[in-house]
Amino acid sequence: MDLTTATKITLLAAGLIFLLALILGIWKYREMSVNDDHLAHPYVDIAHRAALLYSFATLLIAVFVQLSGWADWVNLTAAMVLVFFFVAAIASYIAHGLRRDTTNQFEHADAALHASMAALIIGEVGGFAVLLAGFIDGQFG
Repeated sequence: MDLTTATKITLLAAGLIFLLALILGIWKYREMSVNDDHLAHPYVDIAHRAALLYSFATLLIAVFVQLSGWADWVNLTAAMVLVFFFVAAIASYIAHGLRRDTTNQFEHADAALHASMAALIIGEVGGFAVLLAGFIDGQFG
């Protein structure tokens, strides 16, 4: 099967996110091995787990990209909106893990955090809705 360019790029993103997850696992292991309670900072743990989950979610997205009936640029745009928000979330978890500034980013949530969450919700749900509609069009239309 020939993969579309959008699918190849989405698969590359999945691989890069998975590689990041593996690297974050090293950081998590290091913290677990040196801390008295043998736990990593909560946001180090969250970053590691989120990256693992988002890497597999990106693989799922690649399947919908490949099987979509929409134009390649539409599929790539929708997929990259999802990937952008996945990576942005992981980056924010890494930042909290590095700063060790909180164990719950919503404890002192401000307007910027709520705006970011609204953008994330619209981007992720909207991006996937486009791909799901493309899949329906391509496979059942």
